[in-house]
Amino acid sequence: MVSKNLRKENPEQEQIVQESSQPMCSLRQAIEVISSLISYSHPIRVFAVKWQLIRNNLEELCSCLSSLENYDSIQNPVLSGMISAILASASDCNDLARRCVDLSYSGKLLMQSDLDVMVAKFERHVKNLSGISTEGILTLGFAIVVSRPGVNACKDDMRFYVRDLLTRMKIGDMEMKRQALLNLYDVVVEDDKYVKIPVEVGDIVNILVSLLDSVEMEIQQEAAKVVSVISGFDSYKSVLIGAGVIGPLIRVLESGSETSKEGAASSLQKLTENSENAWSVSAYGGVTALLKICASVDSRTALICSACGVLRNLVGVDEIKRFMIEEGAVPTIIKLARSKDEAVQVISIDLLQNIASADESVRQLVVREGGIQALVRVFDPKIACTSKPREMALRAIENLCFSSAGSISMLMDYGFMDQLLFFLRNGDVSVQELSLKAAFRLCGKSEETKKAMGDAGFMPELVKFLDAKSFEVREMAAVALSSLVSVPKNRKIFVQEDRDVGFLLQLLDKEEANSGSKKFLISILLSLTGCSSGRKKIASSGYLKNIEKLAEAEVSDAKRLVRKLSMNRFRSILNVIWHS
Repeated sequence: MVSKNLRKENPEQEQIVQESSQPMCSLRQAIEVISSLISYSHPIRVFAVKWQLIRNNLEELCSCLSSLENYDSIQNPVLSGMISAILASASDCNDLARRCVDLSYSGKLLMQSDLDVMVAKFERHVKNLSGISTEGILTLGFAIVVSRPGVNACKDDMRFYVRDLLTRMKIGDMEMKRQALLNLYDVVVEDDKYVKIPVEVGDIVNILVSLLDSVEMEIQQEAAKVVSVISGFDSYKSVLIGAGVIGPLIRVLESGSETSKEGAASSLQKLTENSENAWSVSAYGGVTALLKICASVDSRTALICSACGVLRNLVGVDEIKRFMIEEGAVPTIIKLARSKDEAVQVISIDLLQNIASADESVRQLVVREGGIQALVRVFDPKIACTSKPREMALRAIENLCFSSAGSISMLMDYGFMDQLLFFLRNGDVSVQELSLKAAFRLCGKSEETKKAMGDAGFMPELVKFLDAKSFEVREMAAVALSSLVSVPKNRKIFVQEDRDVGFLLQLLDKEEANSGSKKFLISILLSLTGCSSGRKKIASSGYLKNIEKLAEAEVSDAKRLVRKLSMNRFRSILNVIWHS
């Protein structure tokens, strides 16, 4: 930062300082200040090339100012604001000149950097002054702000209005730029058809991108909001990318205000829906900036959600995913999953699934970092929340844990079985159906898992779903129950409930022959004949004739069921004869 505490060692320096301190300066005064600075810089012997560039710009600036002398800068707010900015830059440059004359600068590299900044500032001033005449800013009409067209205005009227906003964004003072950006935002959010106009008018996209690097936080913030809206349209994403928007957006994430960061993260989330842009985000240091946002306790919900959304879009590139993991993404995401904010829970769990998908090493890392416990906690019915986080947690548990016996064992240790059973009994429709699907998948795992489910009380709940309206639900429940009763211990538990056995037989009587559900019901009954009490209950139920009719109709497995039951009746007859 160039110091403003100047020592007034000669009349030329004193004039520069005095003139730059006046709030409203005339063109003549500005010309005198620039001329004095040119004269003062000539004796400088260090950084000769840099100073020659600065003098060239100062001379061109002086020429531009001289060509505008007939206009009253005090009556024109744009010109007045530009002259004030030029004088401020002149004051900074004067301080650099003094230090180069005195050789009192602290380091060559730092001074070179300051001089480069000064060259860029004066080039920008020259460009802005040159644009004044071509844009008609010094005409009397410029003092009148162009009114915003009304609702349903034609595109030509709106285009004229947007051109006026562009002019103010390019060379207006800070307040004029800010107001122009606010008005432009109103245009692009009012109607989708108007978004095309700013993209087509002049170099407005390039101006917006440049304003993302503004040191004025309000300007940066409003520019980020407009860019966020435009980035939501597939047709214009390539225009933003072509204007080099990625780098400035990342810089906003690194050092902008919270609101600016939200706009930048939202833009990046939309732009990275196209995986081709993922590498650009990574190349500019975006992954590190995004993870820092996710790890910060000061980040707001909207910002965290957008940041997670960008990271989710990036994990599809394996090299970027690896870098994310090396940077500590997994523990950071798991910490977010423990948040009390539902929106943060949902997006972070979704990101966790994506980063661990089809990657056993990452799944193991999730387990080591406490991911299973965090997911089970979100699913816990004792925690007050809507169904969305629970649905997301259950999907993640299925995807991340069900493929590993060790992970399933951990789930049982954390009380997951009881939670799942609770939602089978009491859950909202969406959570209940997901719980049934999860139970269905668990029933296909190890015998130990099946035994645990039998002991927990899953079988009576699955029976209730056998009469559901949805064929898919009935089928899942029947297959799951059939799998559970294939375990001898579970069969004994099941047949103790006369009501459940009777219900199965009633359903078999109701189902149409050869229906899919009937096949599964017979499969369950067939398993139940594996224990003597099960055979007895079925044989003495009064539904035996119905089963025999199904066997005659060639219904799958019905004949096997009849044979098993007949063997039981034959044994009973022999037993009676033996004891008579």
